[in-house]
Amino acid sequence: MKYTNSIEIALPLEKTVQLLSDPAQLPMWLRGLVLHEPVSGVHGEVGTKSRVVLQSGKREMELAETITRREPADLHGIPQGTVVRFEREIVGGGMWSAARDRLTEAGPETTLWESESEYRFSGLLMRLVGLVMPSAFHKQSQQHLEDFKAFAEQGKDVREEAK
Repeated sequence: MKYTNSIEIALPLEKTVQLLSDPAQLPMWLRGLVLHEPVSGVHGEVGTKSRVVLQSGKREMELAETITRREPADLHGIPQGTVVRFEREIVGGGMWSAARDRLTEAGPETTLWESESEYRFSGLLMRLVGLVMPSAFHKQSQQHLEDFKAFAEQGKDVREEAK
């Protein structure tokens, strides 16, 4: 299963990618994040493997994330016209997924974030979920983009909604 989501963020490209790549900011916009810790490498750098724990309702999922691409490596002083790319593979719970994010300048103070997601399922239950509920994955991905936009533009913290 493959799909693409996109959103415009009312912040310059460099500010957007710095917020997006800062591990301290993740809990504020990544709904359900319990833990995101590198087990090898440095957060955000290519080759880094991390343990990720997500909570969805009463269900907790543990996943392994590997950063497969980050361009440019230095997110400071990004030249105009640069396409910033973040890519990662996530494995766990009967699934493999790849996220390929492209961030571009949509205007002087606006960033376009396009996120391509790909999923492959193993095991009968996860294959069934993938067949029956593909829109749930697409909708959740869009929610992450919208949560980041609200955080980046307005300082909204998804953890405040849970209280």
